[in-house]
Amino acid sequence: MHRFRSTCLALLVVVPLVALGEPYVPASDAAVLAQVPPGARHAATPELAATRLDIALPLARLDISRARAGADLRFLGYAEALLAPWMQRPEPPAQVLVLHAEILQSRHEFAQSLEELERALQERPGDVQGWLTRATVLRVLGRFEEARQSCDRLLPAADGAVAGLCVQSLRGLTGHLEDAYRTVRALSARDGETRAWQYSELGEMAARLGDALAAERWFRAGLESAPLDLYMRTALADVLLREDHPEEVLTLLAGDESMEPALLRLVIAHRLLRDGRGAPLEARLSAAFAIELRREEPVHRREQARFLLDVEADAGAALEAARENWRVQREPEDALILLRAAAAAHDRRAAQPVFDFLRRTGLEDRRLAPWSGAS
Repeated sequence: MHRFRSTCLALLVVVPLVALGEPYVPASDAAVLAQVPPGARHAATPELAATRLDIALPLARLDISRARAGADLRFLGYAEALLAPWMQRPEPPAQVLVLHAEILQSRHEFAQSLEELERALQERPGDVQGWLTRATVLRVLGRFEEARQSCDRLLPAADGAVAGLCVQSLRGLTGHLEDAYRTVRALSARDGETRAWQYSELGEMAARLGDALAAERWFRAGLESAPLDLYMRTALADVLLREDHPEEVLTLLAGDESMEPALLRLVIAHRLLRDGRGAPLEARLSAAFAIELRREEPVHRREQARFLLDVEADAGAALEAARENWRVQREPEDALILLRAAAAAHDRRAAQPVFDFLRRTGLEDRRLAPWSGAS
C-alpha cells in the first residue's frame, strides 16, 4: 500500500510501495509473479529464490504486502527467509537491501533499517522505493526535515501524486496542516493503491484538524480502494470511538480479533457498550502484550499504553509504556497517548518531551489540545 504508517499502527510501520516495473500486488489470481522453471515444485521455491533474484524479490514483496494488509508478522518472517541467502552475500543487491530494510522498520529496528537503506541508495541513488522507505522511517522517528529531503529525491522519478503525497504529508506535520490538506485533496491519483494512500492521509489530516465527519468519510473512501487495509480500519475505529459509536466498531473490526491493534479497539468498544462481552478479549490482549515483552519484541507499546490507561485504568503503568514508546517513535498518536497518560498520572514533567517536540516541529493536532497547554 502506498502510504506512511506507523508501524506500529502500532502495527507495522508501513511504507508505500511504488511501481518499479513489476506488479507489487497482483491484480488477479491469474497474475504472474515470476517465471519458474518447468517441473519446479512449491517446496523448491526457497531453493529457487536463493539463486534467482527475479523469483526472490516479487515473492518477498508479496509476503510483505500480506503482512501489512493483515498486520500478520509471520509473513515478514517468510519474506526474510526468502531474502536471507542474498543478505548473506558480501554485497547484497540494492533491491534486496531495500526490502530487508522494510522488514526491519516493521519490527522497529529503525537504526539498522536506515543503515541498510544508506547502503542501497549509495549503490542505486535513483531507487524510488529506497527513498520512500527512508522518508517513512525518518517520519516515524520525528526527523521531519531529513524525511522531507528524502521525499525531494522522489521528484525526478516518481509518479507526481506519490511524490506530492510524500512531501505534503510532512508539511501537514510541520505547521502547514490546512494548506497540506487542501493540496492533498487536489492531487490526482492514477491507481487504486495511490488513491488509498491519498484518502488515508486525508483521513489523518482531517482527524488532526478536529473534523471527525470528514475523517470518517476519507477513511471509508480509502477502504473502498483497499478493503483489507487494517491500518485504515483501526484509524476509522478510533474516529468512531471518539464520536461514541462503539457498536459500529464491532461491525467494522469483526474477524480481526487476532491482531492486537484491532483487538484493542474491540475491547474498548465493549467497555463503552457495557455489554459484558469484552472480558475474554481483554485477557487475550493482556496475554499478547506479556508475550511480546517476554520475547523483547514490544512492537505494540502504544497499544499497550492505551490498554493500560483506557481498560485497566493503571495510569502509572500506562505512563511507563507510553514513555518507552516515545523513545522509539514520535508520531501524533504517540504524542497523544503520552500526554494522556501523563495527565492521568498527574505527572506533567513526564510530558515535557512532547511539549518540546511540538514547539520544535510545529505539529498541529487538535486532539492534543486538552493536554498540551503551555508548559
